[in-house]
Amino acid sequence: MERFSGLSLLRHAFGGHQGWKPFWREPAPKPAYDAVIIGGGGHGMGAAYHLAKDHGLRNIAVLDKGWLGGGNAGRNTTIIRSNYLFPESAALYNHSVKLWETLSETLNYNTMFSQRGVMMLAHTVHDVQVFKRHVHANRAAGVDNEWLSAEECKAFCPPLNISANIRYPVVGGSLQRRGGTARHDAVVWGYARAADAMGVDIIQNCAVTGIRRDASGAVEGVETERGFIATKKIGVSAAGNTSVVMAMAGLRMPLESFPLQALVSEPVKPHFPCVVMSNTIHAYISQSDKGEMVIGAGTDAYTSYTQRGAMHIASHTLDAICELFPMYRRLRMLRNWGGIVDTTPDRSPIIAKTSVPGLYVNCGWGTGGFKATPGSAHLFAHTIAKDEPHPINAPFSLERFTTGRFIDEAAAAAVAH
Repeated sequence: MERFSGLSLLRHAFGGHQGWKPFWREPAPKPAYDAVIIGGGGHGMGAAYHLAKDHGLRNIAVLDKGWLGGGNAGRNTTIIRSNYLFPESAALYNHSVKLWETLSETLNYNTMFSQRGVMMLAHTVHDVQVFKRHVHANRAAGVDNEWLSAEECKAFCPPLNISANIRYPVVGGSLQRRGGTARHDAVVWGYARAADAMGVDIIQNCAVTGIRRDASGAVEGVETERGFIATKKIGVSAAGNTSVVMAMAGLRMPLESFPLQALVSEPVKPHFPCVVMSNTIHAYISQSDKGEMVIGAGTDAYTSYTQRGAMHIASHTLDAICELFPMYRRLRMLRNWGGIVDTTPDRSPIIAKTSVPGLYVNCGWGTGGFKATPGSAHLFAHTIAKDEPHPINAPFSLERFTTGRFIDEAAAAAVAH
């Protein structure tokens, strides 16, 4: 793998940039692998990378039914934060933020990680009480978070409207300065490039059609559109399609899948300094490096496996954005899209081994999957390699839905819940 640097850029410039090699190979599937990851998003590619880098596995395949990063990895609003309420969640997401901070150097690929800050607005007495509780809980857990008055919110984000005559006046907000954004495609490509260099086979357009189990009940391989592939370890990281894939092994998952929409405006000059979220009026916004205003909505109120959503959701979201930021009322929307989010009853993820020997699952992230990418990938790889969870992801087991040890993060999981 060629290392990217200013020198390599200069060297290729003299050759008209004709000497760059593809980031990863396009191999045919082998008959057998030591481990197979189903799902080629950030979580799946990252897990394959860590299996190779940290645990010495080289004979690994990542299977994706479409193109690399064509699922939720390329269909989100790229927000990164760790200001979750419960200690288990704070530890998980903060582990991820710490990995985000060095990920570009680790992968030798610019993920465009920007710690511009994530501000969550309070509009009611209830909001104030909830967010202040989060601030205190985060500080106790060693996670940065602070309370701002409405005037301090305005000073941190000048476009914000804090006048008293709007439907839900801003009365304050919480701010995590270490939060921010990254480029979703770059994360997947960076992991893919690094994993490929260590021998991981990335097989696109190869849908899994079945999971085969032996007489003892353990997995023995996957049926795909390109034939049977034998393996003793299968890691499922298929986001909104997790329930469908796990059903192939005879497991019913505690998941519901919903469409989640986002949209972007025409590009404008850089002026928006942070990420702003509002649970009460169901909207969040940031500015991309290309100048587009990236706007997110809540989930549609029906379960579906479609990568689209209803128009009224986007319309209500824009109503909220125009109220909080009146200067955007004349901006034209450029495009919108949808993803499929998989949600658990307690709105916390599952990173665990299953009752089927050799089968592991990483799912249930709802709208929080992108922010957790490096941490989730690292912990999932550990779980697959060691056949036991890392202490950080041990609480996020499947068994909690039978024991009742829930991690109820509905209030911290932002506008979608």
